[in-house]
Amino acid sequence: MLGRLLGHSPGLWQRVAGLVLCPTRAAGSKAKNTQDTALQTAHPGKEPFRNERRPTNFDKKVLVWSGRFKKEEDIPRHISSEVLDSARNIARIKVCYIMIALTVLGCVTMIISGKEAAKKDQTLLRVNAEKKAKWRAEVEKGQEAAVGKSQ
Repeated sequence: MLGRLLGHSPGLWQRVAGLVLCPTRAAGSKAKNTQDTALQTAHPGKEPFRNERRPTNFDKKVLVWSGRFKKEEDIPRHISSEVLDSARNIARIKVCYIMIALTVLGCVTMIISGKEAAKKDQTLLRVNAEKKAKWRAEVEKGQEAAVGKSQ
């Protein structure tokens, strides 16, 4: 029956259906608007701080390092959370780039040291064989000393 009253207009149907199906959502938005106007009439010179916050020392360093502000003294007393989020994202990306560079540098260092060890014929198999031969020699000396004391 409601469909016949509204006809084939989808925009009107969505508006009416939204009010009928979700009456609390419509009332909540009206209450929020009246609360905002009440705050603005109570303090006409000041806007209510919705998403603004006072930055900490670490936040100030992130804002400067991300290039949002030149110096810590330039940072205002209150900043919006969007500004802080974007500065954190920029700092996060810079840290990732630094870590990528350090990983590549570490890989290149390991390749160079591995090639130098191969030139000196210091392979892992040779080093392990030398260690095991040394241990066997120590065990044999210990056994000879034990046999010599018992006789």
